[in-house]
Amino acid sequence: MPDSPDGRRSRRAPARPLHGRTAVVTGAARGIGEALAHSLSHAGMRVALLGRERTALERTAESLPGPSICVECDITDRTALTDAARRVAAELGPADVVVANAGIAVSGPFDRTSGELWQRVIDVNLIGSANTARAFLPQLTATRGYFLQIASTAAFGAAPMMSAYCASKAGAESFALALRGEVEPDGVQVGIAYLHWTGTDMLTGIDDHPVLAALRRNQPRPARRVHSPAQVARWLTRGVTHRTPNIYAPPWLRWCQPLRPLFPALVARATRRELRDLPREESSPAEVLGAGGRADWNASRVSRPAARRDR
Repeated sequence: MPDSPDGRRSRRAPARPLHGRTAVVTGAARGIGEALAHSLSHAGMRVALLGRERTALERTAESLPGPSICVECDITDRTALTDAARRVAAELGPADVVVANAGIAVSGPFDRTSGELWQRVIDVNLIGSANTARAFLPQLTATRGYFLQIASTAAFGAAPMMSAYCASKAGAESFALALRGEVEPDGVQVGIAYLHWTGTDMLTGIDDHPVLAALRRNQPRPARRVHSPAQVARWLTRGVTHRTPNIYAPPWLRWCQPLRPLFPALVARATRRELRDLPREESSPAEVLGAGGRADWNASRVSRPAARRDR
């Protein structure tokens, strides 16, 4: 560290605090994960991209300015994640930052969502986050690193037709809060990112559903704005740089925290008419949102029979 003019050592933070460090991003094939991989790489980090879509992962890795590796794996598979963690440490060095970003969503009535599909959302968004933390926690402890859980405003107020997604994100938030208290004495910090409307393929077509469209339509104008993945990635990167406990994307969401007890009633009021007028016989079955979610669901359906045979 350079000396200051008066001979004392400067205590200023380094100009590029992330430079030369290793980041792991799950769900990095597209959307927020892809944008965040780019942002962290431009900040000077070595980036490990984890996800289900090998071709998309490789395309993203090739476009990054810094060192990277891509590992195709299912985050609900603990053995695969353990192997991925070993590869990251061997090829890039132990993880300093791990972002549990992978997630899928299903839109549709609970009683028209198959049990397997509903559980898959929970398995990826909640269990997968815990598996990610379990696999990389030894490395984060060694580096006194930072674990970032991507949550959502879905944890603030559950939306009808999104029961699995809302339950998983509320659970992921609670998991991260509990983990924070456990690992802080070891020097590991845990952040939670609360994301609002973001222009990923998961959001495409969501306004076609009358209930979800009503929910968005009844929000204040600033709350209806859709932010690009690149903008959200910049907010996340700023939070990673400062090891922020709570990251809000957009930043004004921080002022919504004290109002959380009111949100369930507000959501119910905003969607009541559409729910009442929606004929049960015309309501569509549950739909996996986005290409990434469909890729995960299709891959899990292929691998499920083999998993059953291994038991």
